[in-house]
Amino acid sequence: MSKIYDFNQVISRQHTHSLKYDFASERNHPQDALPLWVADMDFPVADEIKEALQTTVNHGIYGYSESKGDYYQAVINWYQQHFDYHIDSSWIIKTPGVVFALAHAIKALTQEGDAVLIQTPVYYPFKEVVEDNHRQLITNSLVLKDGKYHIDFEDFENKIKQHHVKLFLLCSPHNPVGRVWTKEELETISQICLENHVYIVSDEIHSDFVHPHNHHYMLASLSPALQEITITCTAPTKTFNLAGLQISNIIIPNETIRNKFKRQIDASGYSQCNMFGLVACQVAYEKGNDWLKQVKDYLYQNILYVDQFLKENLPQVHLIFPEGTYLLWLDFRELHLSNEQLEDLIVNKAKLWLDSGSMFGKDGEGFQRINVACPRSILKQALFQLQSAINQ
Repeated sequence: MSKIYDFNQVISRQHTHSLKYDFASERNHPQDALPLWVADMDFPVADEIKEALQTTVNHGIYGYSESKGDYYQAVINWYQQHFDYHIDSSWIIKTPGVVFALAHAIKALTQEGDAVLIQTPVYYPFKEVVEDNHRQLITNSLVLKDGKYHIDFEDFENKIKQHHVKLFLLCSPHNPVGRVWTKEELETISQICLENHVYIVSDEIHSDFVHPHNHHYMLASLSPALQEITITCTAPTKTFNLAGLQISNIIIPNETIRNKFKRQIDASGYSQCNMFGLVACQVAYEKGNDWLKQVKDYLYQNILYVDQFLKENLPQVHLIFPEGTYLLWLDFRELHLSNEQLEDLIVNKAKLWLDSGSMFGKDGEGFQRINVACPRSILKQALFQLQSAINQ
């Protein structure tokens, strides 16, 4: 019988060099602001992961380390069993993180000045890695209709043709709006990319967090042709709360694209991954499923709690109900506040540290992103503080 985990337990993360809890003043937030921003969880990892890491720690030698066949098999098995996608071990390139991989994919597949398309509002490093690498940023705004975001396919295709877009960064499931794209939606944008010779980099780091009645399709699994133009970015870090261990698995079936990507990584001077990340990733994919199932159940109950609380107590704040991820997108536009006023309400009056919607692009103005991967008592406290601030 598997262990029953208690995610209601509050474990202090203060004074642990936690980015989420210990860097408020460095990031211009009050020390007493309750942090529900950056996307990690306030839950301890699965016991199997802790035990494997402890064994590695106790060995006492932390030299250069690499992965062997059993590591790759753990990754292959996970994506076969959970997403019905067969991966060859030669396709997997390890990097310290997905954003690192996005930047190197852009350098591998485009030249300075080339157009790269993103769908806003979107995870803010998408914009940063495009602009920091001197590429032309093109945006395809998602359309909010009846409480759900949709892709404007006509605008998507027009932008690609008009600006001769070379690369499309897909966020799937989408952060921050919580969409899990349907097979039909993915096929439509993929066909446009195939017809216009656009490479796709698909960030699928949140793919393990898909809520009831939704199904995640790995983009590259939809057709052999699509597989040939797609770089898929995956990691165990969001799924198993391992972000600090810096390990991602980038899946590139096309050999030419894979070699271009490898050359960019070599040029950056990066070689071996963190040995603890390698250990944690393999054990997570081999033995972490029971823990993950319990986490997902708990997170979904947190989402339902937020939805009910807002409807009963703050009907002027609307939850864009997520199909995936543990990041919720809250619509504050009915309060008719400027960006500065909304930020003042959240930070100084409610004493909350969330992610301002404007960080995700102009389409995010009037929204806030909240991370609900925390004990319910913390979530309740945050919502009561928000209610009090709005009522005042």
